[in-house]
Amino acid sequence: MNTISRRAYLKTAGLLAASTAIPRRAGANDRVVLGIMGIRDRGWDLTLEFGQRDDVEIRYLADPDSRLFDERARKVEQLKGKRPQCVQDFRRMLDDKEVDAIAIATPDHWHALGTILSCQAGKDVYVEKPTSHSIWESRKMVEAARKYDRVVQVGTQNRSADYVKEAIAYTKLPEFGAVHFVRVVNSKLREPMKPEADADTPAGVDYDMWLGPAPLREFNLNHFHYNWHWFWNYGGGDLANDGVHQIDLARWAIDRTLPKAVSSTGATHSLTDNRETPDTQTVTWEFDGVTMVLEQVLWTPYMRKTPLDLRDTNAALNWPFNGTRVEIYGEKRFMYLGRMGDGWAAYDEEGQQLLDKRGAYRATCAAHAANFIDCIKSRKRPNADIEEGHFSTLLAHYGNAAYRTGRRLHIDTRTEGFLNDDEANGLYKRKYREPWVVPDTV
Repeated sequence: MNTISRRAYLKTAGLLAASTAIPRRAGANDRVVLGIMGIRDRGWDLTLEFGQRDDVEIRYLADPDSRLFDERARKVEQLKGKRPQCVQDFRRMLDDKEVDAIAIATPDHWHALGTILSCQAGKDVYVEKPTSHSIWESRKMVEAARKYDRVVQVGTQNRSADYVKEAIAYTKLPEFGAVHFVRVVNSKLREPMKPEADADTPAGVDYDMWLGPAPLREFNLNHFHYNWHWFWNYGGGDLANDGVHQIDLARWAIDRTLPKAVSSTGATHSLTDNRETPDTQTVTWEFDGVTMVLEQVLWTPYMRKTPLDLRDTNAALNWPFNGTRVEIYGEKRFMYLGRMGDGWAAYDEEGQQLLDKRGAYRATCAAHAANFIDCIKSRKRPNADIEEGHFSTLLAHYGNAAYRTGRRLHIDTRTEGFLNDDEANGLYKRKYREPWVVPDTV
């Protein structure tokens, strides 16, 4: 078989091969049965967001860290009136024919395989950003979604925000003028990691499952919850973590997919712990007719995300110190565009503000969850379809590849990899650890 070998699959899960599953079709009035893969942080947020809906049943919570189960299951039971099943092996959810969809909020290195196996099992998928750990496996996610006719929504919630749609439409007006330059900012204060020695795996943690496709290693707290972001085996630094939200907004504004070339420079200047990803980075993507630039620093107390409790108000923003903004330069007008409820502001050729509009964080998240559930029932493509998320994630992967190789890279539009650069193409696809292998044919 072209998926994970049947022998390995049966040995590790005791389940039927996922690719043989026949999907259950949720009707317009049906309750959608959902499983959550990864229940810390963003995964718990998703549990609560979907759990607020009367037409959603949270049937499973899956996480390698079973220490989370009692508290999380109790809270879901209080919210929904029914206690979910808790499993360390997410594949148990895939074997349940009544499960309609899986929401994936794992570390990045699990996104692709979790999505592909879910599609093969006949489940729709909500997968957090970035789509993948590598360029190659992100495209495989698109292929799986199309082959198995699955709804796959990426957690780039801005795609469901009415205020963002309005802002993007404004940049297309003749009076805004053609856009030839976009500046993306992804800056905030991150704390240095505390030194942690390798140690015994804590009771209740399946670290082998947590590592999954990544290389086997001894347990280390910095190679586990959240700090995994700063190591190449699991993620792509803050460029792929938080920056993808703004990258997606910027790419939407310029209406482009693949750049012609990319370059990046950076270093670790302040957070001098043992992280592998930089705390200071710039990226330049060269598109036909447009240059997009990203600036990222992770040691600035004055560059900030808007606090969550202010994103649902009409509080005035100090745009120059908003650390998660996009600047759109038209030939006639200029725009600040903020993510996740921050709103937008437009200025004329004299620098005078013309418009100042706000969004709403909770409404944006609720709209994105609603769009996913609606598309499960209607079988329409979602607002943040996997292929849109794929192209935005690629920009982050390209930026990191240029940073790691230290040179300007030219994009091969046929493979979505790099032209005439063996070192860069060595980052195109990761080495997988058996049996957690993304297959060539999904």
